[in-house]
Amino acid sequence: MTTDAAYKPHGKSKLTLDRAMGYIQAVPYRVTLRWLFYRLLQDGTYSSKQDYEQLKSLTSRARKAFYDGWSPNTLADDGREAFIKGFGHYDSGDWLRAILRHGCNLDKWGSQPNYVELWFEAAAMRSQFEYYTRHVTLRPFKGDPSLDFKWEICQHLEAVHDTYPDKSIVILYFGDLDPKGLQIPESAVSDVRSWAGVDFEYIRCGLNPGDEVRYNLHENPEKPGTYQWEALDDEQASRLLVSSVAQYIDFDAMAAIESQEDKITARFSAMVPELARQLMADDLEVQP
Repeated sequence: MTTDAAYKPHGKSKLTLDRAMGYIQAVPYRVTLRWLFYRLLQDGTYSSKQDYEQLKSLTSRARKAFYDGWSPNTLADDGREAFIKGFGHYDSGDWLRAILRHGCNLDKWGSQPNYVELWFEAAAMRSQFEYYTRHVTLRPFKGDPSLDFKWEICQHLEAVHDTYPDKSIVILYFGDLDPKGLQIPESAVSDVRSWAGVDFEYIRCGLNPGDEVRYNLHENPEKPGTYQWEALDDEQASRLLVSSVAQYIDFDAMAAIESQEDKITARFSAMVPELARQLMADDLEVQP
């Protein structure tokens, strides 16, 4: 992990960061940049909603520099996500059937020569990546990834290294062929390399210069001279994905693990009726 010791804000910048950190530390949960901005807007630190970008830039630099308690994961993403709670299984028999539906899930990486992740730009194509790269960790970027997103990557890669200290970590990237598509992963990789306490190999698998000719791709109609991942037809995309992953993953070893999972699930399936009968009996005994 590297820090920018030279970053020492003064005047209003320092005052703003100190006030912001005070608001952050005053609540027991992680807050977003937008939440923080409204606190500073209300106390008079900022006077206009147009100052939002100024705060974004200020906190971004402080987080990257690990300035005075700030870090990449100090603020949460502004994503919208529902957290559905309180629902469960109707009874113990329903719970057992749910376990059976999920089946046995064994570790796939212990038998592999490398730990592999796929990072990709076109978040809308997530289902395509899931279909052709089973069991491989996927990280859709959706444009420039947030600091929090990159910090989570660091934490995960360090955990992977702790679990599999003898395995190489390999990151395969797939994105658009345009200036932004070429810059996005380089910036992310630079930050992750500087923050993570582990080494990893990064390979941009496509789209790369020349792929537009190799695959006879149509230009992005909105930006002539650029090419999007979605321009690949399914056969082209699947060939590129599978051939890239196959260089670092032993598919036969994964298939052997899957076969073992099927056998365990089948044995458990045979036991479910008797287990359900016993648990249902216990349910009836504790009914008021």
